[in-house]
Amino acid sequence: MTVVTRFAPSPTGYLHVGGARTALYSWLYAKSQGGEFVLRIEDTDLERSTDDAKQAILDGMEWLGLNHDKGPYYQTERFERYYEVIDELLEKGLAYKCFMSVAELDAIREEQEKKGEKPRYPGTWRDRTDHPEGQPFVVRFKTPLKGDVIINDHVRGEIRISNTELDDLIIKRTDGAPTYNFCVVVDDWDMGITHVVRGEDHINNTPRQINILNALGAPLPEYAHVSMILGDDGKKLSKRHGAVSVMQYRDDGYLPQAVLNYLVRLGWSHGDQEIFSIEEMIEHFSLDSISKSASAFNTEKLNWLNEHYIKTLPASEVAPYAKWHFDQQGIDCSNGPSLESVIDIQADRVTTLKELASISTYFYADFEEFDEKAAKKHLRLVAKEPLEAVKEALLAVDEWSPENIQSAINATAEKLEVGMGKIGMPLRVAATGSGNSPSLDVTLNLMKKEQIAQRIDKALVYIANRENS
Repeated sequence: MTVVTRFAPSPTGYLHVGGARTALYSWLYAKSQGGEFVLRIEDTDLERSTDDAKQAILDGMEWLGLNHDKGPYYQTERFERYYEVIDELLEKGLAYKCFMSVAELDAIREEQEKKGEKPRYPGTWRDRTDHPEGQPFVVRFKTPLKGDVIINDHVRGEIRISNTELDDLIIKRTDGAPTYNFCVVVDDWDMGITHVVRGEDHINNTPRQINILNALGAPLPEYAHVSMILGDDGKKLSKRHGAVSVMQYRDDGYLPQAVLNYLVRLGWSHGDQEIFSIEEMIEHFSLDSISKSASAFNTEKLNWLNEHYIKTLPASEVAPYAKWHFDQQGIDCSNGPSLESVIDIQADRVTTLKELASISTYFYADFEEFDEKAAKKHLRLVAKEPLEAVKEALLAVDEWSPENIQSAINATAEKLEVGMGKIGMPLRVAATGSGNSPSLDVTLNLMKKEQIAQRIDKALVYIANRENS
């Protein structure tokens, strides 16, 4: 048997963290078993589904690298198939037309609630054939009246639900639209889904779907219902806890590798291991290792992972994601050092790629003003002679390299008989605009001599203006 899993979001909003984790678990299980991963967009809720939300899901999956083997399928393109199966169920007496009005059903439910009973449709039209002509109706599935539905869940163990707890599910509305629980069943059957990984909020849907699958004579998939993700305050994850959209994490400067590594550990573990490459996730993942306890989102842990991946991934792998942030900040990276070389020297200094772009602007564009605090401290009259001398020494360097740059700076300090700080800090502020940068030898090595000289001249003008003001 080929394992086939699916991720089937409803396009009513962005791809949220919980959905992304479900997608990851489904994707990992398919890959770990040499199977297939299906992407299906469940867009039957026509009022709430939007094209923007569909695109947001596709963008989120692409950014995470969770490529699908089949799809994306759209339920709105499969209505004829759903109608075909509904007609088949009606012909076999496994479904029926119900002409009860909404007002009648509301009155029955109100009476049931008064008696302390569970509100449910009482099966009024289940066996009736006196159908009124021209009246609106829904189609309901005939739920078995006896027995239990038993789910051997990979996460939660055995779940047993009595059919007496279930009423006859509507599978086609009065406007002709097939309903969610029915469409899911037909899709899973047609697409050969063998394993369904989804949130615990779907547990109540599962017995209904199993009953329909049984009525159709379709094979039953195996189920794994994963627990929800909570905020660090123990409440359901929401916008008040920070970003909950996957693409917001991209916008905030996180690498997809870090987000995937973080998500996989929100409810799954392999010993005490914390850092997982995609290959290691695939190798070790199993549905039976998913915890049934809810997981708490911890932004500090995600930040730690993001720092780890920025520092340890090859710069060539980080560069495409970093470039997006340079572009967002209007920084043209084409005129300057390679992005890989900048990442190599800045990786230890940042938590996010957004920060990396912000602190690396000076490599690609001249700054309008020096950092006020740094300039006040280091661009003083006492720095004039050291800056003039180091400018001359740097322009005299024949072979531009970190070693030769450092030698020029050292020689200037010796010539003037001053400490390195008297040379280094004014030079750093002059060249980068601020008092923070990687070591001067590697920083200046990524810049052009003439560019550095011009910035030193700018610093000297600043010093002169300061003295004359």
